[in-house]
Amino acid sequence: MDRPRTLAELKASNYQIIDVKTEMRRNLIRKLRQGETLFPGIVGYDETVIPQIQNAILSKHDMLFLGLRGQAKTRMLRMLVQLLDDQIPVVAGSEVNDNPFAPVSRQARDHLTREGDATPIEWIGRERRYQEKLATPDVTIADLIGEIDMIKHAEGRYLSDEMTMHYGMIPRTNRGIYCINELPDLGPKIQVGLFNVLEERDVQIRGFPVRLELDLCMVFSANPEDYTNRGRIVTPLKDRIGSVIRTHYPLTRELGMAITDANAWMERDGASVVVPKFMNEVVEEMARVARASPAVNQQSGVSVRMSIANAENLVSNAERRGLLLPESPVAPRVSDLSNLVSSSRGKIELTMSDEDGQEDRVIQKLIGEAVKNIFGAYFDVKSFKPLVEWFENGQTFAVGDRVPSADYVKRLGGVPLLKKEAIHLLEKSGTQTTAATESALLASASEFILEGLHVENRLNKNTKSGQVSYKR
Repeated sequence: MDRPRTLAELKASNYQIIDVKTEMRRNLIRKLRQGETLFPGIVGYDETVIPQIQNAILSKHDMLFLGLRGQAKTRMLRMLVQLLDDQIPVVAGSEVNDNPFAPVSRQARDHLTREGDATPIEWIGRERRYQEKLATPDVTIADLIGEIDMIKHAEGRYLSDEMTMHYGMIPRTNRGIYCINELPDLGPKIQVGLFNVLEERDVQIRGFPVRLELDLCMVFSANPEDYTNRGRIVTPLKDRIGSVIRTHYPLTRELGMAITDANAWMERDGASVVVPKFMNEVVEEMARVARASPAVNQQSGVSVRMSIANAENLVSNAERRGLLLPESPVAPRVSDLSNLVSSSRGKIELTMSDEDGQEDRVIQKLIGEAVKNIFGAYFDVKSFKPLVEWFENGQTFAVGDRVPSADYVKRLGGVPLLKKEAIHLLEKSGTQTTAATESALLASASEFILEGLHVENRLNKNTKSGQVSYKR
């Protein structure tokens, strides 16, 4: 499409320039009417968070996304750029995306005065209209708003000359969306400097007698104020933000698994890995248990990144087993869960003293509780009385993350009760088996049942030289 390249051509085209919030509102209305997805890939917010965002955009509000870590705040903020038009016209060479019909900078106004209708027009895409800043205590007002450029002053311009200014990130995002992540980390004085931007929509730089009337949508993210120990959102600034959007963790285990499935890297090229549903449920249940554990600081939260990283490590350890034995396909087992400690470290903040090894012990406890909960969802432990009696006769069952699946199947031949329950578990969980995957899945299911009986205090578990055995 040929677009106007001069101001005269732009006028002749009858192109109508609207403010950025009206533009976002118009594009949202179009998406809603056409049934388009506003945030592709975001799961679990359709009935809670997304309606709040839609209302804020329809109301032309600035927004604050408030929630714990790992709740897709930044991801959704970046997706707001899709509500901008694909191209808009600006005065060519403008540092602040000047509207050709109503420029705000001295540079663009002088350009129009000299060139008139021959002023060159440039078209910029939506990506250039979104800027993001991670708030840190060392951010200055000059970074955001602007400062006197001493190089320009040294070149001969007077300090009173508007052209001596160097614009900060906010003016350079004029006619776009400006995002500040972790807003409470900004110093109070810097937050005060945002008052005019949010309310009067203008900025003043170093006492210059000049006001830049900016066209902006301001969006922010923050953890709840009672968590961050580096600062707070000052009350007058919060008052100027139109809508505060509360995010949350997945409300159900199924939603959490869907998020993990959409974000985790599970398709591998090393060894073929098939993951039974109950193992995915254990991974998600670990995070859910952590979000209710008194040992974990709930004001810090437990990110969905914990489930994603754990799912990837679970598959990786099964893949590693397949490569070392070698064996293919392979299925993750309970004995692989001990390798999730490394991907869980740093994902939780303890309420107790963080002495050496304390975090690892908490993670191991979370794994045990997760297995217990999922086991209880599939079985009544009382139904395993005949199997427990088999162990009471002095029998043992050896497992491990390096034991070939064929060894499990051979051993299961002597324990028909366990094999029967393993097959039942695969059927009940909806895990599809084939001739190729049957051995790997039976190994995974049987070990899950044995661990379930252990966490229910029906079997003992001994670990020696890397070998694990269950007995009564």
